[in-house]
Amino acid sequence: MKTLELLAPAKTVDVGIAAVDCGADAVYIAGPGFGARAAASNSIEDIRRLCDYAHRFGVRIYATVNTIIYEEELPQVQKLVKDLASAGVDALIVQDPAVISMAEGLGMALHASTQCAIRTPEKARFVESLGYGRIVLERQMSLETIRAISQAVDAEIEFFVHGALCVCYSGQCYLSEYLTGRSANRGECAQACRSLYDLEDASGKVIARNKAILSLKDYNLIKRLEELAEAGVSSFKIEGRLKGESYVRNVVRAYSDALDALVTAHPDKYCRSSFGHVRGGFKPDLDKTFNRGYTELYLDGRRGNWAAEGGGEYVGRVLRLIRDGFVLEPASSSVRLSNGDGFTFDGGGFRADVCEGYTVRCKKVDGLTPGVKLYRNLSAAFEHSIEASLPAREIDVRLDVDITDGLLSLYANTEDGRMEALISDCGSKDVARNRDRAIQAVREQLGKRSGIYRFTVSNLTVSGDVPMLSAAFLNGLRRALAEQLEASPVNAVPLRKTVPYTSVMGPEDLSYKTNIANSADRAIYSSRGAESMEAAYELTHRPGAELMRSRYCVRHQLGLCPKQKTGMAPDPLFLINNGRRLRLDFHCLSCEMTVTAV
Repeated sequence: MKTLELLAPAKTVDVGIAAVDCGADAVYIAGPGFGARAAASNSIEDIRRLCDYAHRFGVRIYATVNTIIYEEELPQVQKLVKDLASAGVDALIVQDPAVISMAEGLGMALHASTQCAIRTPEKARFVESLGYGRIVLERQMSLETIRAISQAVDAEIEFFVHGALCVCYSGQCYLSEYLTGRSANRGECAQACRSLYDLEDASGKVIARNKAILSLKDYNLIKRLEELAEAGVSSFKIEGRLKGESYVRNVVRAYSDALDALVTAHPDKYCRSSFGHVRGGFKPDLDKTFNRGYTELYLDGRRGNWAAEGGGEYVGRVLRLIRDGFVLEPASSSVRLSNGDGFTFDGGGFRADVCEGYTVRCKKVDGLTPGVKLYRNLSAAFEHSIEASLPAREIDVRLDVDITDGLLSLYANTEDGRMEALISDCGSKDVARNRDRAIQAVREQLGKRSGIYRFTVSNLTVSGDVPMLSAAFLNGLRRALAEQLEASPVNAVPLRKTVPYTSVMGPEDLSYKTNIANSADRAIYSSRGAESMEAAYELTHRPGAELMRSRYCVRHQLGLCPKQKTGMAPDPLFLINNGRRLRLDFHCLSCEMTVTAV
């Protein structure tokens, strides 16, 4: 039986706990440093608190140590790795191979970050040979390639299924470093792909002006989970370590429900990697939280309209402008607006201050004119509904009660296989005159959810000579049994630790795209057969370096692709922003686009 894992992001510990409560099987989060989102760091004590909470449900915690590491930082990272292990972290998500030896003997699994740019079976085998038990694939991939990689390695396969998309192959984007000195490989990405650019041809003719030319829609593969599982994916990852709690709750709940449906449809084929059932609370809706429009990207091996656009629910058109806002012509009579709603359109986005019916009052918005289509990608009413109706994650327990000769015996068996017993003197051997009523009293008190421990009796049997027992007596037994269960070791599904194949050889020559930043990296790659190794771009800023490579093609997006238009040549195009000029080259044989500095 194949174990499926829903992996959720957490900016903070509280967001991580929210993800657990909404159905995550694992949570990834940064410690005090060296995570690929520098703005989302957490203390070791906070990580420990999250581990303690998550492990109650068999939920795993993965710490991101996925930046490149400079030579002088190696001792600091070594200490961080040890501290994360002591906090209870189950695995490290790693880009720099120097971390591998640091984690040896500490009991944590090692996962190769998507920053390792794994997009071929050959690269997957080489990365696996370094000792990773799981590899996180590049996002711009087809199902066919995912299947080929899965068949080529023994390591577990993790794949992103939802959230923001980088236009560049992960781990090989140097545009932010080039433009601002803030390296994406150091957790400080300036999101240059979301910036506005003018687009020109070689003659200087303007093709587009002040547009987010490189900005992609968000990923959404909620309808493709079964195909991904069949292709070899075991961990389904949600992007969003900079996102807020309501976003994480909504997306995690939606995907958890979808995975539950998959498991229910194929109970002999799939199971979840954690336990505990999410009950009650809000109904998820992926269109009601922030997005840039949704795409399945290259999953089917073909291109589509990948450029970001007004995402979310289509709510209507601008009917007319007023002095401090506009009047909306709603798409249907069911559209309801609320103060604080967020809107997008082709050209920008804004938040509403006050909504009175279909009259929206807001600050002046450039580009907002009559006839413009509006999408709501943040629903204030939906956000409030999430806060007002939170679900609870509960652990199902089978409870058998036997009362014989004045002794009450409780036998508990949790859904993860923990078994505990508790025997107590009833204080009376007198059988109740109304046995049914006495049994009902036992059921009512012992069947309650047990406080902070979230144990819920899903099946309760009562046998023997039942006396009338006080509610206080039964409640005390229930709490004592819950404490025993809580103290009992959780039967969590084990993680694959490492899959070493040291005989696998890497390439003889390694370019700056390998992101080698310290002597430990050089020693590892040298031992795998590398004869020459360029230093990371961040250390050299080599002139003329390729800053981005992507399957996304601006020519294709604009209908200027030679495969779309007869006689069209794949000549270079140019992006201009604040006097900086970037060249776009189009490689039709591999169907890729590259970005270089001019």
